[in-house]
Amino acid sequence: MDDGKPSGPKTKWWSRPSTDRNRQAGPEDGAAATADVADAPGTAPAVPGGSTASRSGERPPRTTPDGDYTPAPPAAPVPPVAERGTHAPAAPEVASAPPVAEPHTHRAQPLHAPDEYSTPPYGGPGPWAPAPPVQRPVATPAHGTPVPPPYAGTDGHGTAAPLAATGPAPAGIGGEQRGEAWASPPPPHAVPQQHPAPQPPGQTPQQTSQWLRYDPWGAPGQPLSHPGPGQGADDIRPRKARRGTVLVGAALLALLAGGIGGGVGAYVERNGGLTTLELPQSGRDAGGRAPDSVAGIAASALPSVVTLHVNGSAESGTGTGFVLDDKGHILTNNHVVAPAGSNGDITVTFSGGESAAAEIVGKDSGYDLAVVKVTGVSGLTPLPLGNSDNVQVGDPVVAIGAPFDLSNTVTSGIISAKQRPITAGGEKGDGTDVSYVDALQTDAPINPGNSGGPLVDAEARVIGINSAIRAADSGSGLDGGQSGSIGLGFAIPINQGKRVAEELISTGKATHPVIGVTLDMEFTGDGAKVGGKAADGAAAVTEGGPADKAGIRSGDIITEVEGRRVHSGEELIVKIRAHRPGDRLDLVLTRGGKDLSMTLTLGSASGT
Repeated sequence: MDDGKPSGPKTKWWSRPSTDRNRQAGPEDGAAATADVADAPGTAPAVPGGSTASRSGERPPRTTPDGDYTPAPPAAPVPPVAERGTHAPAAPEVASAPPVAEPHTHRAQPLHAPDEYSTPPYGGPGPWAPAPPVQRPVATPAHGTPVPPPYAGTDGHGTAAPLAATGPAPAGIGGEQRGEAWASPPPPHAVPQQHPAPQPPGQTPQQTSQWLRYDPWGAPGQPLSHPGPGQGADDIRPRKARRGTVLVGAALLALLAGGIGGGVGAYVERNGGLTTLELPQSGRDAGGRAPDSVAGIAASALPSVVTLHVNGSAESGTGTGFVLDDKGHILTNNHVVAPAGSNGDITVTFSGGESAAAEIVGKDSGYDLAVVKVTGVSGLTPLPLGNSDNVQVGDPVVAIGAPFDLSNTVTSGIISAKQRPITAGGEKGDGTDVSYVDALQTDAPINPGNSGGPLVDAEARVIGINSAIRAADSGSGLDGGQSGSIGLGFAIPINQGKRVAEELISTGKATHPVIGVTLDMEFTGDGAKVGGKAADGAAAVTEGGPADKAGIRSGDIITEVEGRRVHSGEELIVKIRAHRPGDRLDLVLTRGGKDLSMTLTLGSASGT
């Protein structure tokens, strides 16, 4: 008997639902569902979840007595979906009607017997796989389709979602009982607006909640990714705006923190930290030093050392001097005061900064010494004089002066050699400005401006007057045109300086010891050779002089003075100038290849 119930093979589970599987339920769907539920005999087996086979969204196919399938009638058109913010009109209730017999249509037999194992084609899963839970479509809510039971009543993440409205559920939906509350979530995408269908009088729109769109054919157990309201463009903008606000706030906070950090760093850098840093340091001492130390020597000698500034009509210069007595006499070099000439100005500056004018008392170019005097100055401290004959090579010494006009400069060293014969000057060309010095050599740094300053011993006593340096570029005197010290400095022994200073203060002139001979300065042999004639044509040996009385003749070569070897004419002059007039000298000379010894008494000559 063909009563409209399926009696043949059931629909295979892999049959894809028709294209209208998501359409809204119409009145005829409600009637068919009612008929399927009311007629117990012949009903198709239920699928998991309590739903009948009709929950797949299709009309169940009808079978003919011979087992053929009859396609289901076409579904009713989809009623319009309500606009957002309104409730979708509820489907009109349709009274149950008895099933209507469908006309029998004979169809051709299949080409092969039905597969009793229902093996899916193309190697799909076997009949033992459970049918996926599906649901009969109902009237589509404003935003979405119904959600399967695993997610019903939640927001897609296991959290219960509030029901927008309650009412009797449509009959035969998912095995739910009549009168139970049922809600629908909004879909994840906007649904095109349609004109709502007219509703019968007395009917009110069925209120449904918003649910997400769910694809039963998607991955099983996939969570709902967009719970809550629809995710349209209008719903995304506020979230982006909130994100932008958070980013702006974070940027402002970072700028504020950076400003505070920069301020703290600048404070720490400028002030050395948040607290005052104080490094350990020793306290002030009494300032006392050992008298024989460089500091003790300098402290004792500096008050007696002065700086001289000389200005003449053609040139000027700077040098050093030291106080000889409390009357204002100051000893210095002749080449220091020479630029002043006969009417130049000389200013003396003391170590304390006081200045006074000075005038020349006397000078001598042969010894390169001069004495100046200041007036109207009281409280002068004379520098004590030592004995240069007591100096030994290696004794410590301190040189004080104003190199390159740097007043009160102190350097230290030792005595490098004694009785070093040097000549300085000779700029005039006639030899009248040449000085001959039996000097003390020192490695204490001496530079232009140190000229005339004292060279003192360990007891702060003067043992020499700094007068010359040997520079790398030139040979002799200590003038402003020479380069700096290379450790070869020369000082006039204080014994010679004392005698000359006394004569200059007393008479304004100094006397030179002489032997009364004219020397051949072009002789290149060893020793000092007595010349043939003097420059004016006179005899080389002064008649009645010390040499004539001792028996020295023209052409004799003097090789020793007081037991010291003589190698040149300049050296002989230096050796003689180291003595006073009237001193007796023992000489060794060579005449005709024979060595002769004799003694003479030194004579005197006025200096220039």
